[in-house]
Amino acid sequence: MKSLLSPKPGMATTGTTGENPKETAAPGALASFVRFVVCGGGIGVLSSAAVPLLATLMPWVAANALITIASTVLCTELHALFTFGTGRRPGWREHWQSAGSATAAYAATSAAILVLHAVQPSPGMLTEQTVYLSASALAGIGRFLVLRLFVFADKATPTAAIKLPVLPTPVSPAFSAAA
Repeated sequence: MKSLLSPKPGMATTGTTGENPKETAAPGALASFVRFVVCGGGIGVLSSAAVPLLATLMPWVAANALITIASTVLCTELHALFTFGTGRRPGWREHWQSAGSATAAYAATSAAILVLHAVQPSPGMLTEQTVYLSASALAGIGRFLVLRLFVFADKATPTAAIKLPVLPTPVSPAFSAAA
């Protein structure tokens, strides 16, 4: 008898189910989050080094835009294959949704800095970095949730397909006599 808990074929990551050597289970939330931080953080560090190097060949704004696009595409690929273990490369839909979540994270961090400057016109560098990094952490958590729950969620097993037992409703003797 096939286990009801077996994942769908083609899902890659941590452990096999034993039935099919190519069939593996998707990583849990904590493992996915650690992978998300490592992949995103690693690409972020590389991007921060690449922008000034590319800016020697073109205006800084153009270099930043090119590196941002390239890093978002690369992160989306890594998140699909490694972070969330979909077992396949992302399609256009996933790339656009990931870019949308990255844009929302950028807007959130920018808004946090704008609010800081509205409240305190000349904040110190430590205050500014604290606000920026805090906003980045919150935006990152939000982006992780969007990617895990919507962009890279397993569409093959919708929650509506889960069958729950239906128990008969007991009828009260007083109620049945009145009818």
